[in-house]
Amino acid sequence: MVLEMLLKVFIFPGFLFMSAYSFLVEYLDRKIYARMQNRVGPPWYQPMADFFKLMGKSEIIPEDANPLMFRLLPLIALASVATAFTYIPIYGLKATSSFSGDIVIVLYFLTMVPLTSFLAGWYSRNAYATIGATRVLTQMFAYEVPLFMSILAPALIADTWSITEMAAYYAAHPMHALINIPALVVGIISIQCKLERAPFDTPEAETEIVSGVLVEYGGKLLAMFKLAVHCELVLVISFYSAIFLPFFTGIAWVDFILYFVKTLLTLFILVLMRATMARLEINSTVRFCWKYLSPVAFAQLIINIIAGGVL
Repeated sequence: MVLEMLLKVFIFPGFLFMSAYSFLVEYLDRKIYARMQNRVGPPWYQPMADFFKLMGKSEIIPEDANPLMFRLLPLIALASVATAFTYIPIYGLKATSSFSGDIVIVLYFLTMVPLTSFLAGWYSRNAYATIGATRVLTQMFAYEVPLFMSILAPALIADTWSITEMAAYYAAHPMHALINIPALVVGIISIQCKLERAPFDTPEAETEIVSGVLVEYGGKLLAMFKLAVHCELVLVISFYSAIFLPFFTGIAWVDFILYFVKTLLTLFILVLMRATMARLEINSTVRFCWKYLSPVAFAQLIINIIAGGVL
């Protein structure tokens, strides 16, 4: 029993699967984005080649940086994403780890990557990294509220705080998922903002502040941070698909194929947004999230509270 659980956590559908899928997702992200810009794009092995190339390079710790925090933050980010992934149903309705209230745990771990990014920029003691760190934190305050409300709204109808139980409820009542269409739209936009992708990529903004919070990172530490970011993308699209695209058959291999279809469809929408929109200023991002996304998400909460009482 213990061995089986360790295999699920570290091999499949745990950390190893998530890491391998993150390389595929990164490749498809870059490839589709390039084709939308009439470019060829990278070969399929480029994400893995970049990772192993960085792993072979030496670490350089800035003189003014905090060495312990500088080394520890990439590992914390990666561990947080890997832990949260165990609560997401991959094949079928049952996740590796599941309990009543695990949606709160996943939302908590989702905040760890931007927080570690902020601390990485702050402890780097670099001007560009500090600017990027303040933008990360500012943008986090903007998207967290609509993102959390859009995710929690479907839970009100399902009357559960468990991702597995939510997926089971909407699989049994697929028409009820139509009530959550406004939350679906708010969620996909908030996810784009959380992942700091165009048009919400001001925290990185390579034409303004080079690489933002990661400007001082290199070698193994940069490889770990980039892997954490790409795994975060896999986590987010998997989380989003489990809640808003509740298509399950009860047959493990069919549901596993459906998992790829749903997550890659979500990825395509994110890439389309990235390719067709120009970067917003940080103040415009904050204004957009609070003026438009939050009211829609709050209205969805009210609708779902009423619908939950009726259904």
